[in-house]
Amino acid sequence: MKSILILGGSGFIGNTLYKELGQYFNTYGTYNNEDSFKKNDHFFDFNLENGGLNHILNEIKPKLIISALRGDFSAQLDTHSYIMEYVRSNNCRIMFLSSSNVFDSFRHYPSYEYDKTLSESIYGHFKIRIENLIMSLPIGKYAIIRLPMIFGMNAPRTKEIDQAIKKKIAIEVFPNTIINVNSDIRLSQQIHYIINHKKTGIFHLGSTDLISHFDFIRTLVEKRHKTIGIYKQVFTSNSIRYLASLPRENSLPNHIQPSYIDILNDLS
Repeated sequence: MKSILILGGSGFIGNTLYKELGQYFNTYGTYNNEDSFKKNDHFFDFNLENGGLNHILNEIKPKLIISALRGDFSAQLDTHSYIMEYVRSNNCRIMFLSSSNVFDSFRHYPSYEYDKTLSESIYGHFKIRIENLIMSLPIGKYAIIRLPMIFGMNAPRTKEIDQAIKKKIAIEVFPNTIINVNSDIRLSQQIHYIINHKKTGIFHLGSTDLISHFDFIRTLVEKRHKTIGIYKQVFTSNSIRYLASLPRENSLPNHIQPSYIDILNDLS
């Protein structure tokens, strides 16, 4: 059975992937100081700044490394540089979870898989650096997964909204920012499909349609809490801004490509 290592397997997205893939593959994950994972033989304690990844890789010998890491950017760059060397010299591939923020300098239209990346944010620029590092590998050795905003029943974003409604405080929204979205469960199914079909390259895994951030959050609140909500509207520019990544070259089957309505229905 194929061995998969999820770096950041204790996080929100990483743990959803672990639960999805663990039923079908010999799946392992890493955690950092979370007590709930210490007794799980399939999880390894890994601290970005302390190193020790070589020991984990030598023990598991993964065929696929999924990077859902969070933490210090410099330490992440060093870790991914090490992973690149491992992938080059072993029968192994890497799947890197990136972000639509690699396009956050382009304001007037959605972005597609092979558009030039350009970011004005520190986070987006960091993701571009790791993407460029990974794209130095042969094409069959990697998959780059660019993610939009990810929601879920227990997602950090969803919990923040739930708390704001409970405390009757304002939710920050961006009326002139056009986005697409996804959920943790649907994302894990899409990634499972990519792994099963041994697909490589760059993938944009968001909803097939677009909506303003304000409209999405307002509709989510109405569906989930049966109330209107209180909002703080933030305008980042004087014109409509797109922060959306759509597929063109590497589309998945229609039945696993959600609309934003599907995501809203999942959450309510």
